[in-house]
Amino acid sequence: MSDATGSENLIQAPFEYEGQWIEPARHPLETGLPPSWASGWGQDEFGVFAELTVVDVTQKLRWIPPGKFLMGSPEDESGRWADEGPQHDRTIEHGFWLFDTPVTQALWVAVMDNNPSHFEGPERPVESVSWKDAQEFCTRMNNLVSGLSLRLPSEAEWEYACRAGTSEATYAGSLSFEDKKVDRALLDRIAWYSENAGGQTQSIGGKKPNDFGLYDMLGNVLEWCADEWHDSFEAAPSDASAWQDIFSDLRRVLRVFRGGSWGDDARDVRAAYRSRFGPSLRNGNLGFRCAGGPVELRQAARSAGNAEEIS
Repeated sequence: MSDATGSENLIQAPFEYEGQWIEPARHPLETGLPPSWASGWGQDEFGVFAELTVVDVTQKLRWIPPGKFLMGSPEDESGRWADEGPQHDRTIEHGFWLFDTPVTQALWVAVMDNNPSHFEGPERPVESVSWKDAQEFCTRMNNLVSGLSLRLPSEAEWEYACRAGTSEATYAGSLSFEDKKVDRALLDRIAWYSENAGGQTQSIGGKKPNDFGLYDMLGNVLEWCADEWHDSFEAAPSDASAWQDIFSDLRRVLRVFRGGSWGDDARDVRAAYRSRFGPSLRNGNLGFRCAGGPVELRQAARSAGNAEEIS
């Protein structure tokens, strides 16, 4: 029997856990153990997922693996805005968890005991929430669930997750806005935006997810990120960290949002689209999703006796 904390016993072959067949090479935990907060976990065609349950509401989180990508839009991308450049290399050094949908009204109500949304429906994304509201939600979630460390994603993490390994304007392909024409069929498969949303938010899961299994990364609601706003990516970090200025007045600094919304034109439903609002502003376009981690690969669960040693 090997030492339970040594690399010799890390599971290499697929194994079954609570009815789920797991391939450790695709799982964020070398030991094959779920996070302590997980009410369920498994693996499907999109990769590894975990589930988080608060009261009677369950939220799925997707594991976003580490990697590198080119952030922003090239100068020749149709429909681009100047603040989307210059393109630059970013390294996501550590994998992280990300909600597979924007925060729903059902989950928001379970945690916050109110519903600020203009377009009500438990499976619709919560909206009319400020950046500060989103931060408060993360704090309350972390207090409710032991071992949880939710936060807003950085702008780099958000775009990396949205692109899911692609480099075109959307995760489903490129767009053209010449002569005011655009591939409506492509956009209609992946996003709720001004011309197909009926003037309101929609229940999550009605459009095709990206290759990480994430829904509504483009369209439905704009999504807050952790970063302060900068007018371009000049001097941006090269890693996945949120871009924060040391001497900013945190009460007034503009904050980034991404993704386009039900009220936006097709031009804004692109992976590189970005804009900003003050941290206290609320409107019916603004929602968010939560990130968690990065996760320490050698989870303490094994040494705490939550699993048998593997010889």
